[in-house]
Amino acid sequence: MRAVVVHESRGRLRLRLDQKRMTLEQADLLEAYLQACPEVRQAAVHERTCCAIVRYTGDREALLEAVGRFSYEREDVRALAPAHSSRALNRQYQEKLVGKVAWKAACTLFLPAPLRIARILWHAAPFFRRGLRVLFRGRVRVELLDALSIGISMARGDFGTAGSVMFLLELGELLEEWTHKKSVDDLARCMSLNVDRVWLKTEDGEVLTPLGQVRTGDRVAVRVGNVIPLDGVLLEGEVMVNQASLTGESVPVLKRPGTAVYAGTVVEEGECVLRVTQQSGRSRYDKIVAMIEQSERLKSAAESQAAGLADRLVPYTLAGSALSLLLTRNVTRALSVLMVDFSCALKLAMPLAVLSAMREAGEFHVTVKGGRYLEAAAKADTIVFDKTGTLTRACPTVACVIPFGGREEAEMLRVAACLEEHFPHSMANAVVRAAQERNLAHEEMHSQVEYLVAHGISSTVNGEKVIIGSAHFVFEDEKCAIPQGEEERFRALPDQYSHLYLAIGGVLAAVICISDPLRQEARQVIAALRQLGVKRAVMLTGDSRRTAAAIAGEVGVDLYQAEVLPEDKARFVERERAAGHTVLMVGDGINDSPALSAADAGVAISDGAAIAREIADITIAADNLWELVTLRRIAMGLMDRIRSNYRFVIGFNGALIGLGVSGVLAPAASAMLHNLSTLAISLRSMTNLLKGRERQDGGTAEPPARRRA
Repeated sequence: MRAVVVHESRGRLRLRLDQKRMTLEQADLLEAYLQACPEVRQAAVHERTCCAIVRYTGDREALLEAVGRFSYEREDVRALAPAHSSRALNRQYQEKLVGKVAWKAACTLFLPAPLRIARILWHAAPFFRRGLRVLFRGRVRVELLDALSIGISMARGDFGTAGSVMFLLELGELLEEWTHKKSVDDLARCMSLNVDRVWLKTEDGEVLTPLGQVRTGDRVAVRVGNVIPLDGVLLEGEVMVNQASLTGESVPVLKRPGTAVYAGTVVEEGECVLRVTQQSGRSRYDKIVAMIEQSERLKSAAESQAAGLADRLVPYTLAGSALSLLLTRNVTRALSVLMVDFSCALKLAMPLAVLSAMREAGEFHVTVKGGRYLEAAAKADTIVFDKTGTLTRACPTVACVIPFGGREEAEMLRVAACLEEHFPHSMANAVVRAAQERNLAHEEMHSQVEYLVAHGISSTVNGEKVIIGSAHFVFEDEKCAIPQGEEERFRALPDQYSHLYLAIGGVLAAVICISDPLRQEARQVIAALRQLGVKRAVMLTGDSRRTAAAIAGEVGVDLYQAEVLPEDKARFVERERAAGHTVLMVGDGINDSPALSAADAGVAISDGAAIAREIADITIAADNLWELVTLRRIAMGLMDRIRSNYRFVIGFNGALIGLGVSGVLAPAASAMLHNLSTLAISLRSMTNLLKGRERQDGGTAEPPARRRA
């Protein structure tokens, strides 16, 4: 594809594509392709202008070459097409909104008075039906208020006011429906699988295969901690499956051969082989949208409070109107009160504010699964960090391999990589990467692999039991021995590294030293969070006390605990909550999952274990912890906006009621000002909370440039 760079600054390109028109499908394909490029941090495609805005890191030339290779006809590109297009949803409601406004204007300008009145009477019927339905059920709700205000206006012959009220109410309903569907779509995307490759069972063994190449009938292996990528039927193994993201069940479900398993659920215990029954994009996981629509559990307390308050204020509005009529004997003044209700603004502006905050967080690579978690992020006074892959870099490296018992260093690294490649954790990835860099082939040469959470991996190679993991697992649980005469060498292991212990046949075979340096921004991030009101920063890790103490001293946490198990992390979080603290838990591994679930809001690192991402309520990018500060600022800004919305709605509408009772405002003016204020506060609620659009770690601009890609 040909494109022109029309503007450029540091880490940002604006491209104009060499095509006159762009369909919604083409825009989705290009955006998905750009986001899949390794150099791209964020991409947005605007189909109306045929432009793409790309924020990137790394090699600029490589990015431009990738754009040049793009084609809508490429099979691998077409496989990136999203199953559900938010772009199409937005276009649909934009057209509805414009059409409704245009039709209203046309009727007002061109229809003769009798036809306008007939149209208003026809339009009023649904409002009367809803009002009567509520009244017959013995409830006093907003629908009754709407029906009364329209009915009284029509009874007085003021059809213009009645028509304006109905138009603004319908406009509000359309915006609310759009907001709801957009919210559902965003949440469904937040809870997407994030699986791009699977272990495919073939005649030659297990092969790591792109998800798009898997077909119905293929066999796929899934191990503990991994997301089940596709709908299927279990062929081998018994597993405990966490189905909370699909069914809402809090307890894992036992799955045996012959039972169905569904995409998006997570294997918590065991491993299995499944036969695929639905290919990617057509799985039951798409039905998660229906689950979100039926569930109110992701609403924040502020949203629920707004909805409840709106209905509770209706009787007071009716009482005020009746009292005004009783005191003034003036129907016009009573109607002026009736034209003003608090529900529209409260019910529409609050969800819009939450949705806008979630969208804005997404622009900073922060995925939030519901308003309640933004509320928790704003109120949190305690933040708990895992160490490895969280406070330390997401990509630890193998510093050295120290063999024991006369073993060869390269062979021990090869064996370790063979076992670790099945379990996506930062330290496991480091071992696999080190073997690849040294060109060490590690074909499947072991039997069934068993993963023990927070301990290690156990398997059998050439008839001998092989284990790899922590010192506690290898020496205390498995009772492995250090080769005779090498005790002094073992005690001299370098202190500055984390250690993975590999034992074969009950005897230590090698120690893999992992360099896991602290993230450069970690100390500044914790200091910034303290300035934003977080009172305590805690680090919990399964690593040794020696390593934990060094990291804790560098990063400046208030408290640290070392050599803790997953259940210990969860118990700590539960104790803090029981003591009245609001707790955020930040982690990336399988062993962090219980604590992530126990916290008021769990925050997962985006490239961490699949089960951590699924259980977590919030996901942040792996490259920078400053997203935590951005999350806190957006969450606090949202709470401030909600409070200011309350003050404005109550104050402004209260003033309208007062002016109506005093006779200053006519009913039509009250209705117009009330509905205009509702639209105004709704539009304000959709604006960004943060003034600057730059990331927390900043950057300097470069002069614009033009070039053809």
